[in-house]
Amino acid sequence: MDERSTNPPEYELLDATGLTCPEPVFRARRRLAGMRPGEVLEVHADDPMARLDFAVFCERTGHQLVSSRAVAGRLEIRIRKRRRAAGDGD
Repeated sequence: MDERSTNPPEYELLDATGLTCPEPVFRARRRLAGMRPGEVLEVHADDPMARLDFAVFCERTGHQLVSSRAVAGRLEIRIRKRRRAAGDGD
């Protein structure tokens, strides 16, 4: 059996290239809502404000900004979905 087929992916990918603020954050929020706590979302974006937008988004929502790096003219931003807090409906 192929080992890759039994292991979950390291992260989910959201391609937000070509989108401008605030759309990359809106789409990431929607995608994170469908993920389990602890899972990682990688967002690809080329909006120059994306690095700051996602830092603020994570600070306000409690998600963890794992990494943010520039690669080949775009940003690759990794976000770990926060652990659910007691009484949290999100």
